[in-house]
Amino acid sequence: MLSVEEIGRRAKEAEPKLRNLTTGVKNEALLKVAEALVCGSETILSANEKDVASGKARGMNPGLVDRLILNEKRIEAMAEGLRQIAALDDPVGEVISMKPRPNGLLIGQKRVPLGVVGIIYEARPNVTADAFGLCFKTGNAVILKGGSDAANSNEAIVKIIRDTLNNQGITEDAIQLIEDNRREVVQQFMRLNQYVDVLIPRGGANLIRTVVETSTIPVIETGTGNCHIYVDETADLDMAVNIIFNAKTQRIGVCNACESLVVHEKVKEALLPVLKKKLDEKNVELRGDQAAKEVLGDITDATEEDWGREYLDYILSIKTVSSIDEAIAHINRYNTGHSEAIITNDYNHAQKFLNEVDAAAVYVNASTRFTDGFEFGFGAEIGISTQKLHARGPMGLLALTTTKYIIYGNGQIRE
Repeated sequence: MLSVEEIGRRAKEAEPKLRNLTTGVKNEALLKVAEALVCGSETILSANEKDVASGKARGMNPGLVDRLILNEKRIEAMAEGLRQIAALDDPVGEVISMKPRPNGLLIGQKRVPLGVVGIIYEARPNVTADAFGLCFKTGNAVILKGGSDAANSNEAIVKIIRDTLNNQGITEDAIQLIEDNRREVVQQFMRLNQYVDVLIPRGGANLIRTVVETSTIPVIETGTGNCHIYVDETADLDMAVNIIFNAKTQRIGVCNACESLVVHEKVKEALLPVLKKKLDEKNVELRGDQAAKEVLGDITDATEEDWGREYLDYILSIKTVSSIDEAIAHINRYNTGHSEAIITNDYNHAQKFLNEVDAAAVYVNASTRFTDGFEFGFGAEIGISTQKLHARGPMGLLALTTTKYIIYGNGQIRE
């Protein structure tokens, strides 16, 4: 087992080789890896079964178990993500601008890789393939530190990727996995700034906070998802029920699931009983304010903590409001900057919501579950950034590049 220091050194040595790969070579390698993952699905699923059995034995939250589980369909989705990445334009080498100066200098900007990308993530083995694909296409080396809950799955996926790269004559150190799960090793990784150019945490609030507070490497913060859906007084209520049901229950353990419902008081009596009946199909627990309880009867009281909580479970909070301004104020106070939606037939209210809600993704009449690199056409995502510097929202290829200035002259000197 390599030390973290050695892994960092190897990544730094691999990065120049990756930076200079042609687009054709990168795309061919991505397609070969996609094929290898599907062909190796039996090996991956066998490893994943061990992780899932261990997680369930320890009483892992059902939402986290859902994130952990792989099947043939999810492995095919991982492979399809790599194929989509291969089909996308390569941003590396793109000249963004080129302008002449009065002194004759020609100054432009060119997209280049970030260098070595470190990713710390929890029990989501699909991230392993997504991270590789995006980093590889953009000429970055990647060092992964997955959660111990998915250790077997991650090791199986990384081995297939490394073997495939080696067969293609490409350095297998394009991707490395830190297999040592000791806390001090993770702490060491977060301080490996002599080798790692950027660190991206993907997981729950505690993980992200720990990385942000501990790392000496620049961090791109991918936040948790306390996502709201606001049902406006003009909403199509059948549409609202379908969207809320999808956003809450289609997958509960994901950051773009709906956790909080905001309802205009004029539609609460028409909406809430029908919605509750639908959500009862999935045994969703409702936690509401007094106005919601007056309509629904025996539901749990919502507390201040509920308004800002990412449940990752079959739980939904309900807040009633008297205006769109109150709805927006509530959402901006308690959201995590991830994804927010309004269900409305009022164009002005839709525009007001889009303009005034502060989040990475804001929807009109659609489920928050679409905040995803695959759904946005990025092939995959390295994470969903909820910060405002460098990248925001699903992070695709462009988010894994930076720029450098290129200057052409013909003998100019500064006076």
